[in-house]
Amino acid sequence: MLSVVLVEPEGPANVGMVARTMKNFGLSRLVLINPNVTEESYRYAVHARDVLENALVLENFEEALELFDLTVGTTGKPGRGFIPYRAPLYPWELRETLNGYPGKVGLFFGRESIGLKNEELEAMDLVVTIPTSEDYPVMNLAQAVAIILYELAKETPARELSLEPATAREKEELVRIWMRLLEVLNYPRDRERREVFIKVFRKAVGRAFLYGREVHTLIGPLRRAVKRLEEC
Repeated sequence: MLSVVLVEPEGPANVGMVARTMKNFGLSRLVLINPNVTEESYRYAVHARDVLENALVLENFEEALELFDLTVGTTGKPGRGFIPYRAPLYPWELRETLNGYPGKVGLFFGRESIGLKNEELEAMDLVVTIPTSEDYPVMNLAQAVAIILYELAKETPARELSLEPATAREKEELVRIWMRLLEVLNYPRDRERREVFIKVFRKAVGRAFLYGREVHTLIGPLRRAVKRLEEC
């Protein structure tokens, strides 16, 4: 299940064109965070007015993160402060990565002026980028949505799995028990290095496409280890 998430879209026309593009590829789940939606948006949506009318409108970025089992951020050119723990995927690599994944996926697009902020990109499980010319790397929002959805539409997930994917809450519980283990071990001693360990673990959990049963299997021994160490 794929949803398109627009983070603070600034141009009303772009919102409408994105809705139209989504309908071109058979998608209807649109999430808008603090959008600028006007009658112009509906005019540009043309026959995709229903996508706009049924869009979920949220006030903040954090609310959107809680909706999905896997989050994918899009970026043209990350800011200097953004240091990814994994190189951004190209659209066709994203298609291969998501193939067969049964969970709820949120595809996040940023503002037309600045895109997603570095801290927003860091919150993503995966990051995807469209290769463009160095002379003019920034794409129009609706065009970027079209290119990525086109690539994702090339291949439909080929298998159905009976296992339920881990929810965002279950994965966060796994990260929390990992954090607790590091605290009990007092490892690394340096707090900043410990934060890096936590970030790397959180990214690994996000990329792993874990199922709920797997997450609970991992949480059990970690929780027991923490308890045993606290008793020592």
